[in-house]
Amino acid sequence: MSLEVEHLTGGYSHVPVLKDLNFTIPEQTVVGLIGLNGAGKSTTIKNIIGILTPQKGTIKLNGVTLAGEPETYRKSMAFVPETPVLYPALTLREHIELTIMAYDLDSEKAWQQAGDLLTRFRLNKRLDWFPANFSKGMQQKVMIVCAFIVPADLYIIDEPFTGLDPLAIRDLLTIIEQQKARGAAVLMSTHVLATAQQYADRFILLSGGEIRAQGTLPELKQQFGMTDANLDDIYFKMIDEVAQ
Repeated sequence: MSLEVEHLTGGYSHVPVLKDLNFTIPEQTVVGLIGLNGAGKSTTIKNIIGILTPQKGTIKLNGVTLAGEPETYRKSMAFVPETPVLYPALTLREHIELTIMAYDLDSEKAWQQAGDLLTRFRLNKRLDWFPANFSKGMQQKVMIVCAFIVPADLYIIDEPFTGLDPLAIRDLLTIIEQQKARGAAVLMSTHVLATAQQYADRFILLSGGEIRAQGTLPELKQQFGMTDANLDDIYFKMIDEVAQ
């Protein structure tokens, strides 16, 4: 297993946001993390990447915990946040160089991968630009480039389509498919359910900090008793059940 989450309970205070989450993300698998705002998606991600420490439970990446082997754990993972986090005083080139140093990557190989990504996202002539020169969508592309030059075992992508134009969304989905084929696991939080249904292998449906259901789309259909449903139908049924 690439990522194993067992009995994860936690949040921002003594009152937990997450309540006993259990799931795995095997290699070569794209998992869609689905839920309303406030369902616990971002809190789950923050616990996995180490911004928050679980109150209870364990999180292992390739059998390693953040507390036990922090460097190995962190270098096995790459993250694309919902809101771009860039350094105002660094150019695009310097952001890439910083990523290479942080992950201790082979510079030549990393720049070769970066060159392909920069061309794909039409940033190859923007290497000496600063973040202030970039639009929101272009800043998001910078985050994507920096994440995917890393040959990570797990990619975590939080609401990746925010601010991206349709061509960039297509390019990102192509990259995700390529990394999956290479053997990586992907956890993708998104509200774009049609795209999630098309590209994700499995789904985790969060509601009120708990996993309401998880599995493949056929398995979700069975769990909800909706044989002809799509992911939107299942999602809305989950919301309706919570509201009752």
